[in-house]
Amino acid sequence: TAYEIVSRDWSSDVCSCDLYTGNGSADGPFVYCGFRPRFILIKRYDSGAEGWYIEDTSRSPYNVMQTYLSPNSSAAETTASFCNIDSLSNGFKIRNSDSAFNASGGSYIYAAFAENPFNYSLAR
Repeated sequence: TAYEIVSRDWSSDVCSCDLYTGNGSADGPFVYCGFRPRFILIKRYDSGAEGWYIEDTSRSPYNVMQTYLSPNSSAAETTASFCNIDSLSNGFKIRNSDSAFNASGGSYIYAAFAENPFNYSLAR
């Protein structure tokens, strides 16, 4: 399957959407978002074999996050070590070498949404 990706680094205090490249190491890439992500959606787009994955701090409140949802399947919430991700103060770190998240040279698209958007805004 051929994919055409139009990428624009779209970042704000609420959401970061962009691409990253896997390195195939258990010490995977760090993805800068500018905030601590509460919700992360990831998809490998250079291989049709991988699905969509959602990890969030509600299901996995502590690092390493291992509980995920697969929105393109009917599977229930699952916990597995192949999807290890750390949610950090300014982005997220892939902590696995699985091809769904971090194949060497693999191309991935992600959307991350902030745990505390708008820099702790107290506006009314």
